[in-house]
Amino acid sequence: MWRSAIDFLGMIRFSHTIFALPFALASAIMAWQDRSFQWPHLVGILLGMVLARSAAMGFNRLADRHFDAENPRTANRHLVTGRLSVRAVTLFTLICSAGFVASTLIFLLNDPPNPWPLRLAIPVLLFLFAYSYSKRFTFLSHFWLGVSLMLAPLAAWIAIRGLEQLLSPTLLGSAVLFWVAGFDILYATQDVDFDRQAHLHSIPARFGIRASLRLALACHIMMLCSLFVLYFVSPLLGNVYLLGLLAIALLLAYEHWLVRPSDLTRVNQAFFQVNGVISVGLLVVVLMQIWIRS
Repeated sequence: MWRSAIDFLGMIRFSHTIFALPFALASAIMAWQDRSFQWPHLVGILLGMVLARSAAMGFNRLADRHFDAENPRTANRHLVTGRLSVRAVTLFTLICSAGFVASTLIFLLNDPPNPWPLRLAIPVLLFLFAYSYSKRFTFLSHFWLGVSLMLAPLAAWIAIRGLEQLLSPTLLGSAVLFWVAGFDILYATQDVDFDRQAHLHSIPARFGIRASLRLALACHIMMLCSLFVLYFVSPLLGNVYLLGLLAIALLLAYEHWLVRPSDLTRVNQAFFQVNGVISVGLLVVVLMQIWIRS
């Protein structure tokens, strides 16, 4: 049982939850500033994030298992090697999907009840699942993934405040969109040859590596612009937040220095290490800023 649990966590790359979860928590912290903090809300947000992502990853592995078997980079994934069966992953995906929908019921306990998480649960799941097929028909799949993770800060805000005052979480979400799209373009440079051979669509496969790196840089500049505009929109943010943005800009510059058209050997270092620091770092900056202001 323990080995199976490890295999499932490995299949969904549970450690990658660190990419979107800090943004969701940062959004929730901002939403709580003129509302009373309630532990059930935090539990609901954490459960929703983990279960929705787990369901989407399970569905992705099922949808892509034949491509994964043909791609040397992914040939050792759990479904390909038989460490997990199609039946087991299907059941896992269904359980996580049901758990995600059930987790939204927590927000009906509000006074007054907040029905929006429950109303939006199924549309969100369908959008997340549809991403797995996007590479089959559009090179904009990187932005589809970005929108999927953009939903994290939006969903956290809506879970606490409903549909009111959505400008701040939308700006934070747009930063996530461009950030994720940018680093996913970088990551996809590893599969240029396979994507072309398998008739899968991606920006590197369509435009080449050099142009893709420039577009990834443009995406990360847009991320910084979104976070900078958020500074002027949210009264909670101040000088500490601006210093944090400077640090994020330096980390992004380092990420793009690591990945060059003539040297893609450090893509994983840029993808996992730098972006993990960026997401957690932004959450820490928001916490420090709000603590100092309070």
